Parts: sequence; structure tokens; C-alpha cells
Amino acid sequence: MPRRHPGTPRLLRQLNDRAALELLLSKGPLTRAELGEYTGLSKVTSGQLLARLEDRGLVAVSGERPGGRGPNAALYAVVPSSAYVVGLEVLPESVTAGVADITGEIIAEVTVDPEESGEPVKTVHNAVRRVCDSANVSLSRLRALVIGTRGVVDPRTGDVRFSFDLPSWHAGVLDDLRATFGSSVMIENDVNLAALAEHAYGVARGVDDFVLVWAGIGQGLGVMLGSRLHRGFTGGAGEIGWLPVPGEPLPIDVNEPQSGSFQRLVGTAAVTELATTHGLPTIQDVPATQDGSATQDMSAAQDMSAAQGVSDSQGVSAAHGLAASHDVPGAPALSGSHDVPEVPGLPAVPPLAVSHEVPDEVPDLPGTHPPRRAAQSSAELVSAAVAAGQEDFLDELARRLAIGVAAVTVVLDPGLVVLSGDVGRAGGRALAGRIEKAVAEICPSRPRVTVTEVKGNPVLRGAVTAALEQAREEVFSSTVDT
Repeated sequence: MPRRHPGTPRLLRQLNDRAALELLLSKGPLTRAELGEYTGLSKVTSGQLLARLEDRGLVAVSGERPGGRGPNAALYAVVPSSAYVVGLEVLPESVTAGVADITGEIIAEVTVDPEESGEPVKTVHNAVRRVCDSANVSLSRLRALVIGTRGVVDPRTGDVRFSFDLPSWHAGVLDDLRATFGSSVMIENDVNLAALAEHAYGVARGVDDFVLVWAGIGQGLGVMLGSRLHRGFTGGAGEIGWLPVPGEPLPIDVNEPQSGSFQRLVGTAAVTELATTHGLPTIQDVPATQDGSATQDMSAAQDMSAAQGVSDSQGVSAAHGLAASHDVPGAPALSGSHDVPEVPGLPAVPPLAVSHEVPDEVPDLPGTHPPRRAAQSSAELVSAAVAAGQEDFLDELARRLAIGVAAVTVVLDPGLVVLSGDVGRAGGRALAGRIEKAVAEICPSRPRVTVTEVKGNPVLRGAVTAALEQAREEVFSSTVDT
């Protein structure tokens, strides 16, 4: 028979303190009486608890609640500066860091060029130092650091197992980071963090089971079951870019980027070809005559698109799977430009520059005169289709995405599917509603499909959320002396 350990007074005080701090964060400033009502503690016990937390510098009087007879009641709130955390999103071309106080408010955000430092630890240190300087927070006050990155993160070790377009982020980098920043450093897959942000701040608040479909350059999936991220045995849960699709060839080499069947069906090249088929301009025309008059040649633009494919804003990566990873094992690293492998049945794509910004100009095509911008990203194409009311294009894209959603639904039956990623955000409710309808036609389960409601950068927001969980566990569990 297992031994049962009775609740000691110290343990009970710890539990009460933690419950009170969580209530003050979720419900806002509370009076002593209100705190007692929520926790079931007496006014005397609530008063002792608040005094203890005040002594620790965790709560303070933030105002008064007007009452009836007698003096106004003091309102207590968590002190924002009692702890700070940093979250980061690491991409091949940029690293974005945000520092937040213990309440979760992001008070500063910076983006740095990873090429300034050249390797992960120096890059992260550079970003963290800059964001802390911007927030006027010393590095010593940080309680947790969470990094979101494309790649496969081993759930057993927490280390990066492989990253296709971030080759310097390899096994062993976590130990290097912890040697600099301490044991609180955690690395997590980017789309898993987006799902975490959706659960805390988005449309999935209060939902125990849901999936987040990341539609973009690569296709990924974040899975939340029982309010916990499901990463899989090797960190590979969610690699839907490799999902076999009827009518699409199976990959002959899983090390080859963009070769997964579902990726072929809904990736950048496929969306561009679909846009061309439906008459959407896939080249951004730039008026460039000497007198400044506007000149457009949409047919030439479409010809150029069909000839050279598309470069998206974040560069082409492998399928966005492996717990919503962008990465494919064994594929060559990306730098400032990349080669997209030929996909049978689709036009070959020559090297294009990788940039968050649309390149200035591309060379004139034979027989044309106005300089043109590079091909639009798949997200821009979808956004243009929504704005123009291109029903046929959106219907076909939704049918394709519905194949992946239906496959996930018949296995997990999540009830809620959240559409995110660049393409998902661009399509919005117009695309999500079509996917929901298409899934219902091919799947016995009928999940609700909706678009993300997380504001700003969902990966960064998720990294901060994960860091806050760590920091609060540490800070809120140390309120009672041993």
C-alpha cells in the first residue's frame, strides 16, 4: 500500500500562495475579501497570505475599491517587475526577441540579423542583450528563456535534433546556450509555440483538444491534447507536409525538400500554378516609365510566373512538419539564395533571393519594358484572391487543404481546427469556412475550422508564454521559507 503524505502547513501555504497569485493574474486586482471568496480562505488567512506576498515583493496595493460604509478596500495586484522572461523566434534571415514581465506583457521587442554574430549562442546573446537594453531590464533579472525555431526538437533531451535551413542549430546547441544563460533555456518547435499561443490567447482558449494547421511555404501541425502539446516520440508529430495524397507521387527521397505529397499539393509552387490557372497576376507590376505613367502587362507577368515559380517571404524550406517543423533531414543548408528542386508536373524554379522584403526589381523579360517586382508570395496571392472575390481559386485551395485536415481529423477527432501561418492568415475566414465545408464532405467527423486570433507574431507570443510558465512555476513556488 503506497504511503500517503499529509499536507503540512508549509505545503498548504505554498498551494494557497500559488492559487492567489494565479487569481490575481487572471482576474485582475482583487481585494482581500474578493480573494477570500475565490479561494475559500477566511479574511484572516487571506490577509496573512497577502502580507507574506507583499514581503516577497510579489504583490502590492494598486488602488482602492469603493464600497458602501467604511473605508474603501485596498486592491492588490501582482508586481509586474517581480520577474522577467524572454522569448525568441529564430529564422534563417532574422532573430526576433521579446521581453515580458511576469504578467505576460511584452514591453520590448527587437529584431537582429543572425549574420552579425554567425553562430547560435552569440546570435541569441546579441538579441537578448539588445531587447533587455531596450526594456531597461538587466540580464540577471531574467527567469526563463524560450527559443522557437524551425526544426526537430527531441522531446527527451530538449535539444535540436535537426534543422534544415538552420544548419548551425544542431545537437549540442542547448548545452552551449545553457552554459551562457542558465538551465532555464528551452528550445521548442515554432509551430508548437504557435499552438501554445493559440491556447493561451487565441480562439482555442479553454479548449482542451485542438490542432493548429500552419499553411505557408511548408505545411505543419501543432497538436494540443488534454491542454498539453503532443510532440511525438521523436518530436515528429505534425509532419503533414509528407502526408501521402491520392493523385500525388510519393517522395522517392525523403531528404529532398518540397517532395512530400501534401507539400506538392499546397506548397508555394502549387499555389502559384493554381493562381496562374485562375488568372491571378503572380508578378507585381511596377510603373517605371520615364514620365511616371503606370504601365502594366499582366499576361507577361503570368508568363514570367509560370516560367520561374515563386519565392516566399521567408525562403523555401522543407515540409513544415516534424511537430510542425519546416525542416527535412539531410537537405542542404540555405543561405541568401536557394535552389528549389524540380517537382514532377510542376515548372522548374530557378534560384531566387530569400528576403522578408520584396526585391526591388527583376530584369526585363524579352519583349517587355517596365521593370517588375519578383513573383508574389503564396500568402500575397491568397490575400489578393480574397480581396478580388476569386471564388474558384479559393474553393480549389480549400479542397486541397481539406485533404490534410481530414486526414488529421479521422485520427485525432480534435473538434477544433485553427488555421494559421502566412497563407492561413491571408485566407482568413473566407478560406477557413471553405475548408470546414470541404472537410465535412469527405470526413465523417465535422470539426469547426476557424482562423487564428493571436495578434502579432504567434511564434514569439508562444515562446513568451512557455517562458512565463517556467518563471511562474519557479517564482510562485518559492514564497514560503524552508
